[in-house]
Amino acid sequence: MHHLELFYYVAKYEGITSAVRKMPYGIQQPAVSGQLLQLEKSLGVKLFNRRPFSLTTAGDDLYDHVYPFFSRLGDVEERLKGEESKHLRIAASASVLRHHLPELLAEMRNAAPDLRLTLRDVEPSDVQDVLTRQQADLAVSVIHSRLGSGINAGELMRLPLALLLPEDHPANGFNALLDDDEGVITPNTPLVGLPAHEEVSQLFQKETERRGLNWPVAVEVDSLDAVQQFVRCGFGAGITVKIPGVAGPKGLKVIDLDGFPPLVIGVVYQGTLKPIARQFLEAAITRAQELTKKPAGR
Repeated sequence: MHHLELFYYVAKYEGITSAVRKMPYGIQQPAVSGQLLQLEKSLGVKLFNRRPFSLTTAGDDLYDHVYPFFSRLGDVEERLKGEESKHLRIAASASVLRHHLPELLAEMRNAAPDLRLTLRDVEPSDVQDVLTRQQADLAVSVIHSRLGSGINAGELMRLPLALLLPEDHPANGFNALLDDDEGVITPNTPLVGLPAHEEVSQLFQKETERRGLNWPVAVEVDSLDAVQQFVRCGFGAGITVKIPGVAGPKGLKVIDLDGFPPLVIGVVYQGTLKPIARQFLEAAITRAQELTKKPAGR
């Protein structure tokens, strides 16, 4: 295919020297000459006379065949680049896609009405795989402590961990959920939480272990919404995160977990972001800064 492309330029500009000067990429004249000799050898025919330049009958036939393809490549490239420049592909959890992106993306579309979106629901554990497979331009996700090779991240916000309790539960702090039996401190309430591989669960368990507590999840669910539902029904204390600008769930009490590491949320991407994806990152950072300053419940 490369040899055919070189032949197209040589035939179009009527000579190797002229073709080398006008090709869209750099290549030396001897290299072009040598590769065209290989093409002629593989075809078993002479394609053109060098001096003065003229196509042979076989060269005319081949040029007529390759001209429609190579002559349109520039137009096709420009069209594809134009379409892709307006296409933004985002991966995120269902909760983020449903609650946090619509308003932000609506603002972007108001500024660029021809914006095309592809939104993909993925679990945080699958984000890096989706990016490396080029199935998304970026992802809004938990930022893990270890990112894969070539994976970059821009931090948006840090969400404090918290515990949820039924509204009528007597405890008003973390220590009230612990019993001291002759110097051995143990939790007195079952725990509702996400699976062990989720970052929220790992942050909570690492800190409780550091404090010498053994507090395993008694009721494992697949979402923070489900954590709220099971806590309302009296199954125990639920592990959650506090989202800036969002009031606590109705019917539940929120217990701050001072000293626990926060959950870091950000935009994760591979390589260099294209302009429309960079625009989204900048808009997301601005929105996150606004949320952190916004009073809860407004």
